[in-house]
Amino acid sequence: MIAKAAQRMIEERESKFLIPSEIVANVQEDNHLDHAFLVLTKVKYAKIPVLDSEQHFKGLLSLAMITDTMLGLNGIDPSRLSRMKVKEVMQKDVPVITLPYNIEEIMHLLIDQPFLVVVDDEGCFTGIVTRREIMKSVNYMIHNLEKQYLVDEKIGTKADLSYNDK
Repeated sequence: MIAKAAQRMIEERESKFLIPSEIVANVQEDNHLDHAFLVLTKVKYAKIPVLDSEQHFKGLLSLAMITDTMLGLNGIDPSRLSRMKVKEVMQKDVPVITLPYNIEEIMHLLIDQPFLVVVDDEGCFTGIVTRREIMKSVNYMIHNLEKQYLVDEKIGTKADLSYNDK
C-alpha cells in the first residue's frame, strides 16, 4: 500500500501521465511487416501499439519481433516481411489500464514495462502512460513531500531499513 500523502502528491500530476493516442506511433494489425518495420525504424521506439481498423488495441509489436521473422536457415530473408501481417507476430498478452488510474497498479506494472497502454471501456486505444512520466511524478513527490507534509519517524522503527531487508 502506498502512503496516502505520497499517493496524493503523485496523483496531483495525474493529468501529465497520459501521452495521447494522436501522438503515439502505431500500426494496424493488417499492415504487412515491411510497413511496420519502416514505422518502427523511423520512430526509433522499441515497441509500438497495434490497433484494428476501429482503433481498438490489439497488442504490441517490437523491432525484435520483426527481425526474428526475417531470420531463416540460410540467413536473413527480408522478403518474408511483405508476406506476413503484423497480427501474425505481435504480442497479444499485454497489460492495459483504464481511467480512473490506480497508481499502485501502474507502479507495479511499470517495473517490467517501459509503458502501459491506456484503453477506454470499449477497448479503444487512448494513449500510453510511460515509466518516465511516472518517475517524474515520483521525483516531484520525493523532493516536495516535506514541504507539504509533516514527516516524522515512528518510534520503534528502523530508520536505516533498506529495501532488501523488508
